[in-house]
Amino acid sequence: MSASASASAAAAADYDRTAELRALDATLSGARGLVASGVTHLPRIFRVPADGPEAPRGAGTDASSVRGRQPETVPVIDIGGGGGDRGAVAEAVGRAAAEWGFFQVTGHGVPEEAMAAAVAAARAFHDADGGEDSDKARLYSRETAKAVKYNCNFNLYQSPVANWPDTLYLRMSPDPPAAGDLPEYCRDIFFDYAKKMKILMDTLFMLISEALGLKPSYLTDIGCNQGQMILCHYYPPCPQPELAIGTTGHSDSGFLTLLLQDQTGGLQVLHENRWVDVTPTPGALIVNIGDLLQMISNDKFKSVEHRVVAKITGPRVSIVCFPSNPASTRIYGPIKELLSDDSPALYRETLARDYVAHYYSVGLGPKKALNHFRL
Repeated sequence: MSASASASAAAAADYDRTAELRALDATLSGARGLVASGVTHLPRIFRVPADGPEAPRGAGTDASSVRGRQPETVPVIDIGGGGGDRGAVAEAVGRAAAEWGFFQVTGHGVPEEAMAAAVAAARAFHDADGGEDSDKARLYSRETAKAVKYNCNFNLYQSPVANWPDTLYLRMSPDPPAAGDLPEYCRDIFFDYAKKMKILMDTLFMLISEALGLKPSYLTDIGCNQGQMILCHYYPPCPQPELAIGTTGHSDSGFLTLLLQDQTGGLQVLHENRWVDVTPTPGALIVNIGDLLQMISNDKFKSVEHRVVAKITGPRVSIVCFPSNPASTRIYGPIKELLSDDSPALYRETLARDYVAHYYSVGLGPKKALNHFRL
């Protein structure tokens, strides 16, 4: 064995990944704390193997360009319609849900001031220093039942590679947090944002119901918009983005996700086996189909893989909102009205909470959970 190979083997033997993960957790300040401390080299727990599924990666990736083809991006739909044909809007939503699984919406009725305030509040929370008496230290937790919590990587001890964001988790419904659980400077902002997202989500479920040929209230009537979670992600500047991944490629577990991102960029969608950049559109919100909606639509609409690439610039702030009701006892499967002899059911029925539990048990990855329920 060569000297270099011997040194590599010795380094591997000395590497205690679990100890490094626990050390990060013990700081109560996540990736942002690492950057604030002046780290210039990416800790090993964040390094993606060169032959891993996330390569190529990093700030220089321009996966949307292919020789001989124009760069693509997800559709942008004015759901306000400007007084136009609602049927045409539903048709556009359905086409985007079937072809992309992702689209951006304008004319959604959420004031830009409310969106800017939510992003600013999320940034203020994450930018604040840690310390024993800080809000971060008070809220840092991995207990799933907490209405408000903060941590770095929800699956830090299960994932083969640590992702780069820190996250503030807010369960807004059912059983919303007590006012005192949230820092005063962001409390009213997030409660107001949650109300506006609930109204918009109702509208989107109506449009998606119509796009499936169902009555407008169908998806809401079967509980697809019950409960609400808001996640405030924060990606600090990454010292070596070519070695890291912002967020591992994955599809979402639920019915529908609403995403508000700042202008930093980094979100990519897997479309026709290519990673396509989702270019930030001022004033727009991003909508993506989740696994459970693909299941109940019997593959008419697609839940697609997406990821965030790490960048040396930042911080990047994004706010994710989605329905979540762990107490639901409703069983979901392909909608009967969408089935026929030519279009039989493709999935077995399941409780939504059982699907989500299986999703998290297998880890983030391309369709790992959904394929388990396919007939």
